[in-house]
Amino acid sequence: MSKPKTTPGQERRAVSGRRSVVMWSLVSVLVVFLSSSSSTMAGDLENGVAAYNRLDSATAWRLLQPLAERGDAGAQALLGNMYARGLGVTYDGTEAVRWWRKAAEQGDASAQEELGVAYFWGDGIEQDHSEAAKWFRKAAEQGAIFAQISLAFLYERGEGVPQDFALAHMWLNLAAAQGQPVAQIELDRLASKMTSGQVAEAQRLARGWKPTKTGSP
Repeated sequence: MSKPKTTPGQERRAVSGRRSVVMWSLVSVLVVFLSSSSSTMAGDLENGVAAYNRLDSATAWRLLQPLAERGDAGAQALLGNMYARGLGVTYDGTEAVRWWRKAAEQGDASAQEELGVAYFWGDGIEQDHSEAAKWFRKAAEQGAIFAQISLAFLYERGEGVPQDFALAHMWLNLAAAQGQPVAQIELDRLASKMTSGQVAEAQRLARGWKPTKTGSP
């Protein structure tokens, strides 16, 4: 396990917030441990999250790794983050993707976002913009702001999905409604490229949108 930690150096725009997603992921993890059926596991996860948050990687790994092995999605998502950032372990993009996928398939939105980023850049897995769109959509449908902005970026450019300004506008609109200033800036920029009919359709779609618990299949 001697792989060096790497950071993508390509153009990022809407997906430039990769590392910030690590902080967002803590929120979903906290929800997981509060609803856990095992008080011991919940306590371990809570303590593991706290250790991760204060960058105590040794303690975080000791507490989270057994939970991840037993199938806890929140722990699996954070284990993926630890491999991606080289926290307590040597950087391993492939292992990061493996753990994110386990959590993402259970509906963890933060892991779905990270898996989408991995597919977008080909980081730890073969680059595939269609798969990136798939996982961003699952997280976006749960209300994840970063995923909503990223999916809008893909729809605007027609990468991994057919180009669709109305859907791009809808996802930016939903992200902006959650108070994300970058989404509002991008929304205004995109609207200037659209017809009034396209904007009206996008607004109709946004009004009819409802979040899901784990993203659609």
